[in-house]
Amino acid sequence: MKVVKLSLAALLALTLAACGGEGAAGEKGTLISISATGEARQAPDTANISAGVVTESEDSEKAMQDNAAQMEKLIDAIAKAGIDDKDVQTSGISLSPRYHHQRDRKPQITGYTARNTVRVKVHKIEELGEVLDAMAAAGANQIHGPSLEIGEPEPVMAEARQKALDKAQKRAETYAEALGMKVRRIVSVSENGGGGPRPMLRAEMATARADTTTPVKPGETTVSVNLDLVFELE
Repeated sequence: MKVVKLSLAALLALTLAACGGEGAAGEKGTLISISATGEARQAPDTANISAGVVTESEDSEKAMQDNAAQMEKLIDAIAKAGIDDKDVQTSGISLSPRYHHQRDRKPQITGYTARNTVRVKVHKIEELGEVLDAMAAAGANQIHGPSLEIGEPEPVMAEARQKALDKAQKRAETYAEALGMKVRRIVSVSENGGGGPRPMLRAEMATARADTTTPVKPGETTVSVNLDLVFELE
């Protein structure tokens, strides 16, 4: 073990010699760069849903009118479910023809399909199932998501940063000990992005019983922070 430790110290001394910088007293210091990642977990508290209405008719105007009427019912149901107007945003409106294809013949338009979709943000995960059921009951025949996220991620990010910093500090102390030195100070810190997965939650629409609410399992979201630090050893 002594031979290994001496070899490690010698290797570090040779490798880091070129990284020397002037200390406060004009002495040569040894600089060492360390990368570390910290993670923190929290249950998501915000859900994003895409919901809409698809209607069909032989006449394009009728398809749009039917869609508008059904969409008004959906928007009213979203409001009655306690969702603020600022959390409801139209994401797409379309009208497209339906064709009948026959061999060696030009495709014929047989009708039209109208679509209207909104994005909805739900701030109370415990009410998400009821919101989904309310939208389905109001005539929404397209529901996608939800995607889950942490509404206020900064406290979780701060925890992940501290873990990354502690990890880097311990590594720096390990290298310093191997060299017979000690950590003097942190010269620089840079953060290389961060974030974490936003798990997609599959919500199964319950239709067997009228008093059954769509089940929702929020789980946990992991947030990560990557730090690059430069330490000065003495």
